[in-house]
Amino acid sequence: MATPRKPIKKPLPKNSNARLVKRVVKNTSQKSNKTRRLTSLIALIILLLLTSLVIGFAWISFLFIFQPQQLGWINKLLPQWAQIKVAKSEAQTLAQIEADVNKLGLQKGEIIFNENSFLLPIYKQRSNCQSDCKEIVELRVYQQALDLEFKTEPEKHYQLTTQIAIAGPEESFVIAPLVNATNENQGSSISLPVTEIKRLEGASKGSGTWYYLLGQRSEGTYNINYGHILYFNPARYHIQQLISWTSPTGTLPQWQQVTGNSNKELVINQTVGLEPQLQVYQVKSVKTFLNPVELNEITLKPAALKDSSFEKAISMARSGLWTPAYNSLKFIKKQKKNISSNALAQIDVIRLHSQISKNQADTTWASPSQQVIANLIDGRWGKALEAFKTTHKQNSLEISQSLKADSGRLWSRIEAALQVNPSQKEVQAWGALILASQYGDARAYSWLKEQFKGKPVNLPEIQVLLKHLKGEVTAQSLPTTTHTSKIIGSAQSIESKQVNFNDWLQIGADNSDNSTNNPSNNQKWYQVKVSTFHDGKNWLKAPFTTLNLPKTAPEKQKYLRSILGLDNDATLQIAVWHTNSEQQSTTATIKAVQLTNGTLRLLVLPNNSVHISTSGEKNQPQALATTTSALEWIQPSPTTLGQLQSIDSQRGNAVLKGVWRALQATNSVKGNLPNVQTIQQKLGHWPVQELDITGNGKPEIVLTASNEAITSLAPVAKQTQNKKNLNSRPRTLILSDNNSIIYTDLGQNSQKSLIAIANLSQTNLPSLLISESDGYTLKRWSQKNQRFE
Repeated sequence: MATPRKPIKKPLPKNSNARLVKRVVKNTSQKSNKTRRLTSLIALIILLLLTSLVIGFAWISFLFIFQPQQLGWINKLLPQWAQIKVAKSEAQTLAQIEADVNKLGLQKGEIIFNENSFLLPIYKQRSNCQSDCKEIVELRVYQQALDLEFKTEPEKHYQLTTQIAIAGPEESFVIAPLVNATNENQGSSISLPVTEIKRLEGASKGSGTWYYLLGQRSEGTYNINYGHILYFNPARYHIQQLISWTSPTGTLPQWQQVTGNSNKELVINQTVGLEPQLQVYQVKSVKTFLNPVELNEITLKPAALKDSSFEKAISMARSGLWTPAYNSLKFIKKQKKNISSNALAQIDVIRLHSQISKNQADTTWASPSQQVIANLIDGRWGKALEAFKTTHKQNSLEISQSLKADSGRLWSRIEAALQVNPSQKEVQAWGALILASQYGDARAYSWLKEQFKGKPVNLPEIQVLLKHLKGEVTAQSLPTTTHTSKIIGSAQSIESKQVNFNDWLQIGADNSDNSTNNPSNNQKWYQVKVSTFHDGKNWLKAPFTTLNLPKTAPEKQKYLRSILGLDNDATLQIAVWHTNSEQQSTTATIKAVQLTNGTLRLLVLPNNSVHISTSGEKNQPQALATTTSALEWIQPSPTTLGQLQSIDSQRGNAVLKGVWRALQATNSVKGNLPNVQTIQQKLGHWPVQELDITGNGKPEIVLTASNEAITSLAPVAKQTQNKKNLNSRPRTLILSDNNSIIYTDLGQNSQKSLIAIANLSQTNLPSLLISESDGYTLKRWSQKNQRFE
């Protein structure tokens, strides 16, 4: 068998023109996968768009068949030939709209007109109520029908474009700021009624039209305003409800430039007492067809910048130390570049709170308790401690009650401050004082021992402070400084024979005439019952139970002369009113003083005697006695209710209604609330003054009316009856900026009368000088309790 031969490889032909070709096979599988995924994604997007269009067309078709009046806004998007025709049965006149509303057992509210449309609130009568018995249950938007067939009609026709049901916010939401501040009842889930709708003015240009729904609720001493914020889209004739709001101070929502950008922010004031608490919302655009905007709150949680110093400052702000936090953030802002807009917004919100707490701390408060709390809120530990150390026994007990009532906000500040610097002696002291006021001294000492183990603590000083907190103080040392006398009281005429001069301590500036030792039988004297005086540091009010007099007569004389400021001024001005409204005045010199069971009386000798009733003439204020520097009278320019209405009809109408309700409450007028025109005819000539008395930056309305004017509102038969007991002194009514009654002495049986409004030295708010049956009282608006105190 032959052996196979190996194949012989033939050599390639030698060709100089031949080229060597290399075949490359590309891997296209990866590229193919990407293409398939992209194709699937595009297909999915197209499918979703088609589905949305189908659903949208289906919904529009449904409305076209069953509620074609809801499609009026589409006409703005369609050419003339394609617009949806509105049948006459679907477009209505104002009279027809009102008739349909009445058929439902509801009531039409006041129409708010916009261009080619209007907003209509629908009211429902509430059962078992005493006041504000109508609540808003629905809002409707109507667009004017502009089809050719309606242009020939004598009356304008409108078609419904938006209809939304309205329910007020829940009770638990409305009182939430008070619950957080006082740990009171949490409230229920019952919706509280909203009774008014008003335009929210002051928004940035081009941001649209805003409204707020308003309801009112009294909770303890607080008059709460609450409601919803709404946005009207004029391009789609649509209104939407965005957020709910509540304000324990009764402050309405307002637009304010907070972050410094081109758009204003919406600020809602939820401050309780001296604790600043604001909600700040930014307007954000969203790409939705009917609702193009939303309100986003600027919150402090979480911190918008991942930086330990920034986060620590934000934590301090959340604890209430607004000013220390802002001071830290200002430094961080200078050091860092390219800070995000969210972080800058948080800084601006903290700055806004800091401004409030700083202003409060810089104010000289009449109440030492308020002065101390205001300093603590602003983180001024040392200043607060100095104010506490110099208080009288009564005031230290008042401060103790304020610390005891703290719901935890002050304690949060203590903890935040100690985290920054545990060795702050003033903060240690305030921590002990807060715990002692709430749980007793044992708890305070235990906390000091555990919290500051191995750290320096000034225990002897804290022991003294804890004793002072309980009113365990020694007699006051004699004042070392002199001040101008500031005294306010009521004067009464007495005869020399009625006075036992041995019961009086002579403290007059000049007793060389020995008038108190050797009085003549026919000498006239005035006795002044002191209502309040300034001791050089604070205003003290009767009864003066904390005045600890020295034991010896010379020391008593020196002490009283100094604390009353008689070394600089011992002269009183006496003003007397008579039944014919005539006023007389004279001056008198303080000669002696008497302090009995907290009642402080001055014995004064008049320079020119005027008649002062010994028992007080009926319905007339007592004679007023003041030193020259005690009061600075405030007399704003007067106007009338009619003039106020002509300047601002919306505000004027609200004030007229508020005054009439006050007259109803005192039975000065009877029956239901008449229309504004009728009220204006009856009250338009009554004088009013505008004055910021509560310190919120908005003027209150001070109305003064004679009893003759009030009596003229009653029926003729009653006018004749009332003339017999006519009280000639005028009556006063004060309405807040939201037209709530914050003071009134209307009514024939009222024993008090507002004499004047004045500024007291070293106080931040005007005071009401009120004459009562037993003398004069001075009352100022309390930010904490939302009333005159």
